[in-house]
Amino acid sequence: MKKLFTAILVIVAAMSLSSCSYNSMVQMDENVKAKWGVVQAQYQRRSDLIPNLVASVKGAANFEKSTLTAVIEARAKATSVQVDPTKLTPESIKAFQAAQGQLGSALGRLMVVSEQYPQLKTNENFLGLQAQIEGTENRITVARNDFNSAVQDYNTKIRSFPANITAKMFSFTEKGYFEAEAGADKAPKVQF
Repeated sequence: MKKLFTAILVIVAAMSLSSCSYNSMVQMDENVKAKWGVVQAQYQRRSDLIPNLVASVKGAANFEKSTLTAVIEARAKATSVQVDPTKLTPESIKAFQAAQGQLGSALGRLMVVSEQYPQLKTNENFLGLQAQIEGTENRITVARNDFNSAVQDYNTKIRSFPANITAKMFSFTEKGYFEAEAGADKAPKVQF
């Protein structure tokens, strides 16, 4: 009887040390999911703009078909990679980021190649879409930074004592971050 009472007392003490932590962990977990939703919405915005941009560029005579094909294929791959907000593991974030990175690279090549076509530079639709995509890229950066901040707060909380006791009891696990793409630490080579 004494061992049962001691065990119950230890459990109650552990829960009382971290009972408030459970609610804050749930709130932080939901915040991470919400921030992930914003990231996905911004990537979806970019993905939705691409068909219009490609259609505008297709109108330019002799435009490089391989560049357009690369953009279309990268968009298809990027939209096929979905991440469940309840399973934001480092691996799933990396897979999502890799697919989106390929799309970003293809878009970058499209913008560089489009500079060679003077009629595109005067096309209002193209210029408007180009500006929207540039703005969307900025929104993506902000959303990714906000997501990483929310993940940092959440991960810090579930690893701190005594909240880590509650986190283990209720299976709260660390979330993954967006990380810089390989080679991002090197300045791009610009040639004229």
